[in-house]
Amino acid sequence: MDMDNMLGGGGGGGGAVGQFPLEQWFYEMPVCTRWWTTATVAISLLVQCHIITPFQLFYSFRAVFVKNQYWRLLTTFLYFGPLSLDLLFHVFFLQRYSRLLEESSGRSPAHFSWLLLYATSILLALSPLLSMPFLGSALSSSLVYIWSRRNPETRLSLLGLLVFTAPYLPWVLMAFSLVLHGTVPKDEICGVIVGHVWYFFADVYPPLHNGQRPLDPPMLWRRLFEGRPPDTGATPINNEIAAAAAPGVG
Repeated sequence: MDMDNMLGGGGGGGGAVGQFPLEQWFYEMPVCTRWWTTATVAISLLVQCHIITPFQLFYSFRAVFVKNQYWRLLTTFLYFGPLSLDLLFHVFFLQRYSRLLEESSGRSPAHFSWLLLYATSILLALSPLLSMPFLGSALSSSLVYIWSRRNPETRLSLLGLLVFTAPYLPWVLMAFSLVLHGTVPKDEICGVIVGHVWYFFADVYPPLHNGQRPLDPPMLWRRLFEGRPPDTGATPINNEIAAAAAPGVG
């Protein structure tokens, strides 16, 4: 598969002089995407080396909240399978569209991390109902869907044969997964639904309701990443005092 064509352009900026291509690629990624990608590869390596097993990683309500195995709340989003071409495919799309969304959300990771918290929370709630022990593909599909709806004019291609615009990308990937695995990708369908809810309330709803953005991160969450905003309330008063104390001109 021609992955570069599949992505529809938008390469990253140049890295520091003297860096190896892989190192440059790693440090060009924004912080959330960087560590999500790193953890995904590390988990697969640990499984491949038989240090841990997939049975220690999947999400189970009983295992988490009865047996206190809280790490499963994270590892369910990090394991995409053993080292294989399928894993490479998942990691490529994960880091690509996660990176594009994170870069478009601004310099602070507050907004993108809030999106991840929303999506992971909803998917964890749906997991027992839909029998989805591993949720990495669903989360990745959510991000792909949001990016595709925000870039409706971007043209992509599959194998240089099928050319389509970005909003069709989630459905093309589902069809590809169906052909590859022979099963309906319910995790990807679930991810698209979760992504659509976010897209609607973040992009469609605000212009129709006087700019109200119900899914924006609260101020407390922003302060965790950005710190307390500078206090500018005293500036006009100080300027007035300074103007009054200054000698007259003329």
